[in-house]
Amino acid sequence: MIVDDRGNGGGFVSRIVIERLRRELSFVFSFRGQPVGDPVPGGVVYGPKVLLMNYASASDGDLFAYQFKKHKLGTTIGTRTWGGVVGIRGSLPFIDGGIMMRPESGSYSAAESKWIIEGHGVEPDIYQDNDPSKEYNGEDQQLNKAIEVIMGQLDQYAPPPPQPPDPDKSGK
Repeated sequence: MIVDDRGNGGGFVSRIVIERLRRELSFVFSFRGQPVGDPVPGGVVYGPKVLLMNYASASDGDLFAYQFKKHKLGTTIGTRTWGGVVGIRGSLPFIDGGIMMRPESGSYSAAESKWIIEGHGVEPDIYQDNDPSKEYNGEDQQLNKAIEVIMGQLDQYAPPPPQPPDPDKSGK
């Protein structure tokens, strides 16, 4: 799976997507006559994962890249993220109709008392920038690198085993 976090200007869904990507197969549930079982939990993503990120991955896009790396979900490719995760909330109206947003929230490490990401961003595992002229002509060097990396990782992942023969409960 190649996840494209480039240009992700933020929001509030990173924790939901990361939770889904972190799912691990517990067992396979099978019904009689069903050739392939259902993975438990549902929605398990088999195989390697690669995250594309860049300078425009900001706010929740920064947090997504941070969590992807922290939980070792796969390889990150691209350029360093923006580094702006201080959240804004509310507005203070001005008499001329303008507004001012004020910083209200930030993210700090669960392991130590220090702010994460803010002012620096998240560094990729593999630095790969896109040449603007090549990108204009339709060549996405970051995506090409992601495909190269993920193809090299495919043989490290095996699908769940096939369903075993039905159990013999005849007592013989």
